[in-house]
Amino acid sequence: MSKQRIAILSGKGGTGKTLVSVNLASVAEHAMYIDCDVEEPNGHLFFKPEHILEKTVTVRVPRVNPALCDGCRVCVDFCAFNALALAKNSLLIFDGICHSCGGCVLFCPQNALHEEDRPIGCVREGSSGAVAVKSGFLNPGEASGIPIIQELLAVPASDHHEQIFIDCPPGSSCMAMESITDADFCLLVVEPTRFGVHDLSMVYELVRLFKKPFAAVLNKCTEGTNPAERFCREHNIPIFARIPHDPVLGLMHSNALIAANEDDKYHDIFSDLLHQLTKEISHAAVSHS
Repeated sequence: MSKQRIAILSGKGGTGKTLVSVNLASVAEHAMYIDCDVEEPNGHLFFKPEHILEKTVTVRVPRVNPALCDGCRVCVDFCAFNALALAKNSLLIFDGICHSCGGCVLFCPQNALHEEDRPIGCVREGSSGAVAVKSGFLNPGEASGIPIIQELLAVPASDHHEQIFIDCPPGSSCMAMESITDADFCLLVVEPTRFGVHDLSMVYELVRLFKKPFAAVLNKCTEGTNPAERFCREHNIPIFARIPHDPVLGLMHSNALIAANEDDKYHDIFSDLLHQLTKEISHAAVSHS
């Protein structure tokens, strides 16, 4: 069986993205959970992984030898991201906006530039029962966690986990885009409010832009009008699950407990959701073969 990569998205934090992600991974067999919300990862709090291995993630940044630099501005003019500047014949390098392309080093006529590794965060891998857990941690103050997300998603073909659940960064930023690049299916988690609809509209446009198959999960559902459900019906977005607004669920989640492991009702809800996902992805694979 080939791997199924399922990305779970939401328009903002606090919608229930991690709730859905960790519960799906917990009811699956041979699953891997990847927390790509590298600015505020919290999936590991639920899984409490053991046997943790940590790898530092670095990016390549230019460094200058002032004795060789003659202030010619070739590197400054080359950089499309304005990561280099010349002030009083001294070259200034702004690491935070450098894209590590290496072009300035290649084009320097005086060979005054070289590259060094600069740490921006780390990736931690461990296990929690049958679930492999990978989490990325971006160092405070860093501008982008994309290199960490790329490291997280680099799962070797030899890995035996059949389903990979990607807990994406909230919103529709570059990091969210990176998280869904290789996803087979996207699950959009939304709250039943007008603000929730606004947030849903952003990730809805994102998955359409990337031409990904997708469906919605309505979280915190109550009786009465649900603007999120109306938006889904108006835009032909399949609704795969409805999770009730339940204080007991909220308490379990706030205590970092995985509801599917604690309550049969939620085990059934997330097992049914997983069954729908697996069936939909398999159907899509047959359709494209």
